[in-house]
Amino acid sequence: MKQTSPSDETSTRGPRIWTPWRAVFAFGLVSLCADMVYEGMRAMAGPFLGSLGASALTVGLITGAGEGIALVLRLATGVWADRSHNHWRLTVLGYAMTAVCVPLLAVAPFLGGAGLAVAATLILLERTGKAVRSPAKSALLARMATSTGRGKGFAVHKAMDQVGAFSGPLLLAGVAAATGLIWPGFALLAVPGALSLVLLAQLRRRAPIVTEPEADPADGLGAAAPASSALAALGRAVTGSDLPRTFHLFSLAAALMTAGLMTFGVISFRMVDDGLLLAAAVPLVYALAMAVEAVAALGTGHLFDRRGSRVLLVVPVLVALVPMCVFASQLWLVLAGVVVWGVAYGIQDSTVKAYVADLVPASRRATAYGVFAAVQGLGALAGGGLAGALVTGHVPVLAGVIGGLQVAAFALLLHVTRRRGAVRGGEAPA
Repeated sequence: MKQTSPSDETSTRGPRIWTPWRAVFAFGLVSLCADMVYEGMRAMAGPFLGSLGASALTVGLITGAGEGIALVLRLATGVWADRSHNHWRLTVLGYAMTAVCVPLLAVAPFLGGAGLAVAATLILLERTGKAVRSPAKSALLARMATSTGRGKGFAVHKAMDQVGAFSGPLLLAGVAAATGLIWPGFALLAVPGALSLVLLAQLRRRAPIVTEPEADPADGLGAAAPASSALAALGRAVTGSDLPRTFHLFSLAAALMTAGLMTFGVISFRMVDDGLLLAAAVPLVYALAMAVEAVAALGTGHLFDRRGSRVLLVVPVLVALVPMCVFASQLWLVLAGVVVWGVAYGIQDSTVKAYVADLVPASRRATAYGVFAAVQGLGALAGGGLAGALVTGHVPVLAGVIGGLQVAAFALLLHVTRRRGAVRGGEAPA
């Protein structure tokens, strides 16, 4: 009688299933590759559009519209993911749009007068892909990281994400320096784009949890209802009015923190304008901030799982310190401020998102992430206008306003975390 070897049994039973940590790590590699693609594009979008004949106003309108699409459209795509239970398909579609659209920018310089219109369309489509995948991806990650601890799971994912965030722009800068052209760098980004899709295919085979629906029978979104009731339910879903009150208070706190956390563009503008740093050195400082973000995400994610949500109370404190440092006249203090900015940003984009998963039902997570992103986007818009209006000649006023916003954010966070009783990452909400 012929004996069956272990390898034969493996082939009969199908591919070996990955452990939760290995699945989270693989998902992080997907984000690493995709971030190389779209962060590389974002770093060079302005100069590239300019080389195609775009004015400064046109560049601002195209890139601004892209960021608006990437945030606001999540209100709809989050609901779409939860109502259809197609989180995985939307995730793959969004990553595929990035993997295809960015390398295609390389053909724009060869299209003559149509090149600018094609480039603008591809940039907007790539940002649409970001909006399509983000809520669904965050919901999948929250599900995958349940057994690893959501704080650590989101932290590892964010750290790997940041590796792509600074390596992509550096790759584009190196190619541009070597060739004197921008488009070859876009073409080269087809490689990490393709890798992200290959990794997604492996993730589907090795981690079947990503394709399993996670519906809450009590949610009622998919139940049959009269047309008027269905429309009303859809309206509540898009606005998030049916989500828990603690989630909305937390979203408001995050928006206030985001409003105070100025963009790196404002910080770097002041560094160069004050003569503290040469423009050519700005990417190095930005790379430092990205590295700090990754480390901060890992550290606070671990603390979140061990100590609970109170660890988030440090964020408004850090945000309030940033303007006091980055607008100083000493370079060492400015760089220290950039480090503080990186720590706050890292927590804001990882551990803060991990807590969202604890505040809402499992079947509404993608919707919640869509609403959360939109509210944060409004905070970023308000904060950008605030910083732009006061950064020249009114820095003390700017620092005071940001400090006031962070006092309000701290109070809201304290209220939410007290009501939730310091929920630990990875546990189901009460």
